[in-house]
Order: sequence, then structure tokens, then C-alpha cells
Amino acid sequence: MQSMKIGITRMSSKGQIVIPADMRKNCPDGQEFLIINDGKRFILKHLTDCKPAFREDIEFANQTEQALAEYEKGSFTRKSKREFLDDLESW
Repeated sequence: MQSMKIGITRMSSKGQIVIPADMRKNCPDGQEFLIINDGKRFILKHLTDCKPAFREDIEFANQTEQALAEYEKGSFTRKSKREFLDDLESW
């Protein structure tokens, strides 16, 4: 059983946080994390620890959120059916 580590960090003005060095020593550069905010705390989980179907669902939800944000900004673009299907295949 792994021991729990606790650290303190601060969020930058750009919304970035630093994971203390002793906690990230086994994380390769570019490691992706799932982050959950339940209103009281943030929870980080290595994305590689999630089942592939769950990772796909998270990625799809993220892309949907990005598309909605583009639409709300008025920068949403129209695509032909073929372009849309090609984009879907590339995900």
C-alpha cells in the first residue's frame, strides 16, 4: 500500500498549479490527468488509470464543451456533411 503524501501549492494568475516535485517524480512529462471538482475539492487522477471507454467519453465531452463555447462566441463554423464526418473519424 502506498503512503499518502500531502503538499501545498498555489494557483497562478493563469490558473496553473505546480505539483510538488516529490509527488511527481514518477510522472513522465506530458502526463495527462483527469481533474474533478466537486465544489469542495479538486481530485486528480492519471488519465491512463481510467478505462479506455471512460477516457473516450471524457474526450468527447471536452470536445462538445469546446464546440459550445465556440458557438456561444459566434465563431462556430459550418461544415459540409463530409467535412463533419471526416472530423469525427479523426477523433
